[in-house]
Amino acid sequence: MKKIAIIGGGNLGTAIAEGLISSGFISPQDIMVTKRNVATLQGLMDKGVGVSDNNIDAVRFANVIILAVKPFQVQEILLAIKDELVEGKHSLVSVVTGVFIKDIDGMIEKQIPVFRAMPNTAIAISESMTCICHQHATTEEIDYVKEMFNQLGKSVTIDEKLMDASTVLGACGTAFAMRYIRANIQGGIEIGFDAATASLIAAQTVKGAAELLLQRHTHPEQEIDKVTTPKGCTIAGLNEMEHRGFSSSLIRGLVASYKKITSGM
Repeated sequence: MKKIAIIGGGNLGTAIAEGLISSGFISPQDIMVTKRNVATLQGLMDKGVGVSDNNIDAVRFANVIILAVKPFQVQEILLAIKDELVEGKHSLVSVVTGVFIKDIDGMIEKQIPVFRAMPNTAIAISESMTCICHQHATTEEIDYVKEMFNQLGKSVTIDEKLMDASTVLGACGTAFAMRYIRANIQGGIEIGFDAATASLIAAQTVKGAAELLLQRHTHPEQEIDKVTTPKGCTIAGLNEMEHRGFSSSLIRGLVASYKKITSGM
């Protein structure tokens, strides 16, 4: 059984720990979380998770090290722990935005498996979409990391060159979906529902639509065809949205976000 250390016990690191424990993927005693102020990790301690303010102790404890800190902290932390990293024992998984594998490699100067993983905020409820890329990893190591993030939602392996695009589609995409749901709620209120009921109907409808695609592996147009009848209300609404630029606006928004993230500004 592998042991996991999470360096960085903030919101993301804590969500990962809690999700892995609640899914049964790992026992609490086989995971350690580090943070300068360990008092804020009392909830994890109560579950039996090891906590520490010493990153070196965490590296010595674990096989898989998850780096969940701020980008400006990465270099200091990696330089401090690199002498403890052992080829053949350790894998390093970074969930830090904007830090490339080549940069991590250059800091640790070890031929150990290095992964970058980009989860989204739904990781807090174990419903994340996590994109993963890697270097120096075996098939077994890749499968382990994918299975680990599958406990926290769903995961997919991509080329690192697509990591910025995955941020837009999978992370910014959460905000785009929320804006659609908000508009749905506003429309629901206008046609007669109170806010709470409109919110429930809108959110559950989007959740159900997403599950149809995930479970049936169908294209959205196939599911749309099932609810559009000749001269019906659904096609009338869809056509009006398209006349107003619905799909075009979404695509342009995604592209604008991508241009922003790749411009470095």
